[in-house]
Amino acid sequence: MPEVIVYLAEGRTQEQKRGLMQDITAAVAKNCNVPPSYVTVSLMETPKHHKSKGGVLFSEMPPKKE
Repeated sequence: MPEVIVYLAEGRTQEQKRGLMQDITAAVAKNCNVPPSYVTVSLMETPKHHKSKGGVLFSEMPPKKE
């Protein structure tokens, strides 16, 4: 039974998280040749004030342009 753990900073919507988990489940099921019901996906969200990159807290970074 494959298990995938994804670490990410908080801030995504429930819809975004659901879509990510569905896509990961489909990819793992296909490539591991198992039914989707065998795949476990966990999201480990970290508050932005508990995570940094280059010494700058994610909560203090300017918003990214899309």
